[in-house]
Amino acid sequence: MTTSRAINKIENLIPQRPPIVMVDEVLAVEGDVCTCRLTIRQDNFFMEPDGMIAEPGVIEHIAQSASAFAGLRAVEAGATEPPVGYIGEVKNFHLVRRPRAGEELTTMITMGPEVQGVTIISGTTCVSGEVIAETQMKIFVRED
Repeated sequence: MTTSRAINKIENLIPQRPPIVMVDEVLAVEGDVCTCRLTIRQDNFFMEPDGMIAEPGVIEHIAQSASAFAGLRAVEAGATEPPVGYIGEVKNFHLVRRPRAGEELTTMITMGPEVQGVTIISGTTCVSGEVIAETQMKIFVRED
């Protein structure tokens, strides 16, 4: 399934707000796999003086991509607010290189099993087809 632009409005899918928004849009969803995009702007919250995003910014982008996927699922199920999640653990994080201003990140999230509000995800981030980061995370979702 490819997402529609109406649902794809990112502020409807994630709880983060500027200046910490690290996802521009959900590009596609198929089963337990979601692809998201972010264009790195010079005014990005995680921008370093060398014109590249700091390592925690890449981790946050992957986490927010997972959040956008969860938000999309929640909206499709009738939720009016996106779920709030927290990174519980970052595992096997490998950063090949930091992205630069002007580059477009494409991140594929694969949702794993969810047990008692904890979901294990895998994320791979690419720039122009080049893998620049990979990780696994445990995401805790707050139930209100």
